Amino acid sequence: MIIKLANAKVYDPVHGVSGDVRDLYIRDGRLIAPPGPDERIDITHDLSGCIVMAGAIDIHTHIGGGKVNLGRLLLGEDHRHDMAARTDLKRSGGGLATPSTFTAGYRYAEMGYTACFEPAMMLANARQTHLEMADTPMVDKGAYVLLGNDDFLLQLMAKGADPRVIRDYVAWTLHSAQALAVKVVNPGGINAFKFNQRRLDLDEPNAHYGVTPRQILHTLSRALVELGVPHPLHVHGCNLGVPGNIETTLATIAGAEGLPMHLTHVQFHSYGTEGDRRFSSGAARLAEAVNANPNISVDVGQILFGQTLTISGDTMRQYAGCDHAHPKKWALMDIECDAGCGAVPFRYRDKSFVNALQWAIGLEIFLQVDDPWRIFLTTDHPNGAPFTSYPHLIRLLMDRNYRNEALSLINPEAAAYSNLASIDREYTLDEIAIMTRAAPARSLGLHDRGHLGPGAAADITVYREQGNPEAMFGRPALVFKDGQLVVRDGEIVLVVHGSTHVVRPEFDAGIERDLSDWYQRYASYAMENIRVTDEEIEDEGRGGIHVQACRDGEAT
Repeated sequence: MIIKLANAKVYDPVHGVSGDVRDLYIRDGRLIAPPGPDERIDITHDLSGCIVMAGAIDIHTHIGGGKVNLGRLLLGEDHRHDMAARTDLKRSGGGLATPSTFTAGYRYAEMGYTACFEPAMMLANARQTHLEMADTPMVDKGAYVLLGNDDFLLQLMAKGADPRVIRDYVAWTLHSAQALAVKVVNPGGINAFKFNQRRLDLDEPNAHYGVTPRQILHTLSRALVELGVPHPLHVHGCNLGVPGNIETTLATIAGAEGLPMHLTHVQFHSYGTEGDRRFSSGAARLAEAVNANPNISVDVGQILFGQTLTISGDTMRQYAGCDHAHPKKWALMDIECDAGCGAVPFRYRDKSFVNALQWAIGLEIFLQVDDPWRIFLTTDHPNGAPFTSYPHLIRLLMDRNYRNEALSLINPEAAAYSNLASIDREYTLDEIAIMTRAAPARSLGLHDRGHLGPGAAADITVYREQGNPEAMFGRPALVFKDGQLVVRDGEIVLVVHGSTHVVRPEFDAGIERDLSDWYQRYASYAMENIRVTDEEIEDEGRGGIHVQACRDGEAT
């Protein structure tokens, strides 16, 4: 069957298409070249007056795993205040900050998203993370496995192990967890917190292992390059939320020494200490560093005002912030001595100097980083704001007058500390298509996503063109997932199950001898029980697996 999307105003940056009116064709879930004159068109959608982009991709959103469930338990009122009843098509659910799995999938699709990636999956908890992602319909998904605070890696580094052994361990972890990438959270800091270190700077050694965060970052970055994993090391850096942490962030960028690195939720890592309040924006300095270092990519972690929940593996920083909880409750835990988890509810207030300046800092970063291929639209859901606020954020980026009106309503002292009003830039539709589609797909190695060329997966979003970007991006006219029409006028019309994206770099299986012994001595489960199988993800046809190719590594 061939589906024709006629008269589409197409934005496809990968192929240099910027608002050209053309026809698109779908067959068997893929985009195809225009068919011959003898081939029959089975269905035609006239998209006159509509903007067409590839399905949107969220590169960093907390939608599954232990920390999300901890947040759901902690903030039950989030679900009571936002309940969604079941329908003939959809399961019941609810929640804004920590939506249920089904609700998360529905709401992403209803905004035109077709892929979402969980950025913090523990190896010990990988099976449960995949089970939750399997219960998240409508979208493709994948997860980044956590390394950098696990005792096995830190022991290897402390004794000066051969880099090839570390490389094999990283690859084995990716295989066992069925992960797409590797993330490090506060490198070495979560482990140091267990030894009562309350802060760990970039060149400060772990009290027990004597390893510094800089060494951890360089070791993992080098291993991923040598393995050919497409997405660079996904870095939640040191000193999140600490005034003055811009110095640490700039040192981290310099310390990459040209190796690819992705810095996540950088808004929380871009604070200076200028002014009477000793809290200021470091956005301009961060943007200058990102612009000067093409090996660095970032996502912003924009905050937006209102109630949310902060959830993070960074127990050190979550513990430091628990006094600011709203409402006054929080939960921290350690998991298998490999990583931690903290859930702290929080309300961002526009009249708060700190919160208002955080809001401005995020927008300053968006508007001062020049290359949209290296900056991605995120709120670090739910830490900065629920993902359902993306259309509002897009309007702030595309409409300078609207942005300045919003700036005039926040804490006036914070507004005076910001250079936001002096920035004229407005994002274009091309830049939005890059930042939310083409760039995330390229960064993650998803070669058949994020574009509309022949052979691409037919993940397509259609918007009715209008002057208000928030209204346009908040309610797509049509959404296709793998060629199937799943959303019409912002409402689900067909429930589908997406696939899971993974990478499988090669490694020497001899690493399993050392790992088996380590698990027998220190873990509460056997090494053999940790592996997530293909059958568990495929779940009798409910899910699928896409193995993304690794690049030719630089192994020596």
